[in-house]
Amino acid sequence: MVIGAAFAYAWWKGYVARFRNYWDLTMEELRKCAWPTWDELKGSTVIVTISIGLIGLFTYAIDTVFYYLVRLIS
Repeated sequence: MVIGAAFAYAWWKGYVARFRNYWDLTMEELRKCAWPTWDELKGSTVIVTISIGLIGLFTYAIDTVFYYLVRLIS
């Protein structure tokens, strides 16, 4: 009952029509997008995975170096 009243109020105030217009415009813009092919997607995934691994190794190495430097100083 309350949900129906809220929907009726939203319809009366024009919120439903505005949301529908927003949805239609969003779908129209998404149709214009150039989506990657399956091979492009796989290649990008491999590059991102390798990059994350390299950044993780770099962070680990720097952290280890600083750990031993602080330990040496203390």
